[in-house]
Amino acid sequence: MAEATTTAPHGSTTDPAAPTSVFTVEQRGIDAVPAAERQGGPGRLFGLWAGTNTTVFTVVYGALVVSFGLSFWYAVALIVVGNVLGFTVTGLTSLQGPLTGTSTHSVSRAAFGPRGGKLPALLSWVMLVGFEAGGMVLIVLAGLALLDQAGITTGTPVKILVIAVAAGLQMLLPLSGYHLIMKVQKYFAWIFAAMFTVMAFLVAPKADFTAHGAAPSLVTISLVLAMVTASGGLSWADMGSDYSRYLPKDSAPRKVFACAALGGMVPNILLQILGAAVATATTNAADPISGLPEILPGWFITPYLLLAIVSLLAVNTTDMYSSGLNLLAVGIPIKRWMVVFIDLTLCTAITLWAVFSADFYTLLSNFLSLIVLWLGPWAAVYLTDWWLRRGRYDVPSLFPRETGRDGIYWHKGGVRPAGLTAVLLGFVAAVLWVDSTVFVGPLSKAANGLDLSVFAGALVAGVVYWLLARRTVRAEAELTHSA
Repeated sequence: MAEATTTAPHGSTTDPAAPTSVFTVEQRGIDAVPAAERQGGPGRLFGLWAGTNTTVFTVVYGALVVSFGLSFWYAVALIVVGNVLGFTVTGLTSLQGPLTGTSTHSVSRAAFGPRGGKLPALLSWVMLVGFEAGGMVLIVLAGLALLDQAGITTGTPVKILVIAVAAGLQMLLPLSGYHLIMKVQKYFAWIFAAMFTVMAFLVAPKADFTAHGAAPSLVTISLVLAMVTASGGLSWADMGSDYSRYLPKDSAPRKVFACAALGGMVPNILLQILGAAVATATTNAADPISGLPEILPGWFITPYLLLAIVSLLAVNTTDMYSSGLNLLAVGIPIKRWMVVFIDLTLCTAITLWAVFSADFYTLLSNFLSLIVLWLGPWAAVYLTDWWLRRGRYDVPSLFPRETGRDGIYWHKGGVRPAGLTAVLLGFVAAVLWVDSTVFVGPLSKAANGLDLSVFAGALVAGVVYWLLARRTVRAEAELTHSA
């Protein structure tokens, strides 16, 4: 297997002897992390993903499950299944980081070619900016709700000030980089878990656990599983190796998989079940700022709003760091920390629009519900490629411009047609089976609203890629193995 090289693309600086203090701004871009800088164990991934997913957003997704007309226990069953499916993918996409020392969408170039890989990296960046903007909108709304609690009138100047403060706070962790994020998220996980435990004890007496509704229809099951899978583990899948790339190359794959998968899966299952319980006590649980607090005692509303703000900042931190790596993978010659400012500028502008436009957040939610349609096909191709080559990558070929050669993944002008063809056909299959408020696919419509978009897209893309690329990918793996 080829060893990771210390290339330094896109203006990043790499010094293997440089200190790795958590307070040092990370200079590394998507270049392969040298062995001298690999440290820690897979357990670090558990703390990262637990801190990122222990958030009020997760509670809201659980409440939305009940909004499909499910009783509490049917909701619990689908929450468990959907999260197991989604975070299994996140665990699998974390395995390539230790092998290569680089980010997910850099590894993705093996399946799509160095130039072909720019398209999924760009789509991922757009998707993450959308998630970041949605998170910042809720941060600002929670901040304004806190000021209302204090009796402060929230006119236009105050709203603009809150947005500016939120942007400043949001900048700190992503700007610093990997090491501080990993450290802080671990402690956030414990703090958030304690607060949500208190919240669970407050909600439990008001929840209705006894209602036993009729068994959900196949259509309802498909809609709920699509939402839970896509909003949870699948939406994190294209960041898996972004955070595992600093682990030593000989890290045990089973431990890497388990820590990444369980770190997100456990809090998602528990908090979505909490959200389902909240939804049995109020019809407005899907609004985390003004609706969900309705069933909380007055003394807990302020701590809850503070929890919402900090937990959403934590989620956006993970999104913004990976967003920067994805934009670098597109090939734009810019340093990672500069991408943080680009994302933050876009998010701030979107938040200003959202706060003063009542319809924007609905449009944003619809956009996010559709953009994830490419994630299933991309993940299927990415993982099929990894499986076919048995995890053997020629790292210098992932960075042909920096190493001065085309590399074994160059194919036709830097593009592997099989990868892009498989994703395109998978996307078409997903669109045919989607059932959203924006668009209903013809096959979904013919099946009375059955939504198989995530699963059909992944299945078609994976099978097509296997048929088109299995021989060349296996040959590349053998060539890498013998190098």
